[in-house]
Amino acid sequence: MAKHSFELKRKIVMEYLSGHGSAMSLAKKYGVGCSCIKKWIKNYKQYGEESLLRSRQIQTYSFEFKLHVVELYLTGEMSYQQLALQVGMTDPVRIFSWVKAYRSAGPEALREKQKGRKRSMDKEKVIRDIEKGDSDEQKELLKQLQEENLRLRIENAFLKEARRLRLEEERLLKEQRESSTASEENTD
Repeated sequence: MAKHSFELKRKIVMEYLSGHGSAMSLAKKYGVGCSCIKKWIKNYKQYGEESLLRSRQIQTYSFEFKLHVVELYLTGEMSYQQLALQVGMTDPVRIFSWVKAYRSAGPEALREKQKGRKRSMDKEKVIRDIEKGDSDEQKELLKQLQEENLRLRIENAFLKEARRLRLEEERLLKEQRESSTASEENTD
């Protein structure tokens, strides 16, 4: 899907509204789809110039809102574009996808889904299971792992501090060299 600049969209809409061409002739002139131009014009008439801006923010909608919009579409005689304008949306394709999901899987398809991968192992649950376990071997293993974890954390903190001190020393040496070079230049 091609992305068009705000300036181009505004120019095309203004030409259409001032009567300098039809949507079809402007589509040929600028190499843009006629349906895109019609959508821009409807959005411009309804919401103004802001509707032509490309949104960098992902708009999320509640389950209730999605269900309401789908029900409006299914019970009404409106097109996706008309319904989008009525409910304050600029993207009728999103309504189409909601209706399609609703028809295939029912209202639950409109609910927000968990993002990301499922955790393969819940650390706290594993620790609780080992602590509750009867085996002394498991408890000893847990204790060893916790001790090793603590030792590694301390080592990591030490290495970070050593690196910070080294970088600080290098910075001070560099400042000294720069100041001595500057004083030598001033004496010449």
